Amino acid sequence: MNIVQFVISILLFTILAFGIGFIINMILRTTWLPVVIALGVIIGTLLYQEIVPNIFDSIILGFGMLGSIMSGWTIQLLRKKGYRMF
Repeated sequence: MNIVQFVISILLFTILAFGIGFIINMILRTTWLPVVIALGVIIGTLLYQEIVPNIFDSIILGFGMLGSIMSGWTIQLLRKKGYRMF
């Protein structure tokens, strides 16, 4: 894997997971459901591959998980500050 592809993949997975998690949090009014969904996707991906994933795949999936955790933290912080989403 090229280093440029690796860095762009990390950014895309983090931003994508944050955005999708933020929208799910606003619509369903839950805080940590996207983290559970992301964890299920990661485990499903690792089981479906049937091979040991390389370090690059693991890092990219880890940053996707970080993005979903950040979305839960952001929604929780906004709710504590008095913002209501939907």
